[in-house]
Amino acid sequence: MITANGGGSNGSRVRLWKVELQKLADELKLPITVCHLPPGTSQWNKIEHRLFSFITINWRGTPLRSYRSIDQLIAATTTDAGLKVRAELDEKKYPKGVKVSDLQMAAINLIRHSFHGDWNYTISPHRKTHRSKAN
Repeated sequence: MITANGGGSNGSRVRLWKVELQKLADELKLPITVCHLPPGTSQWNKIEHRLFSFITINWRGTPLRSYRSIDQLIAATTTDAGLKVRAELDEKKYPKGVKVSDLQMAAINLIRHSFHGDWNYTISPHRKTHRSKAN
């Protein structure tokens, strides 16, 4: 299960987010349930509060001069309660302006939940069809 903010690159209305989740579900051969926080309510995300406040404390007064230094400061964040952060710099280049067609959207194996199906849904892997070889 993924809990996600209501907006941004993983927002509930982002088509590419759902296409990529379908690819992940197919690769893992597992259903992925997504529950988005209502729009404008990311401040309710307990993980963000628990994580980002300590990251901010950890890098206080340190010049953020490169992505590598930011990555290292985030990865060095811990708390007395046992929170440990794993961070890795992703230097891959991603294309901008990727368009998702209606056909691609229709191919997503998405089941909306009865409560706010626009924010809560499950994407299941596609079943592979095996054709028998003709003799």
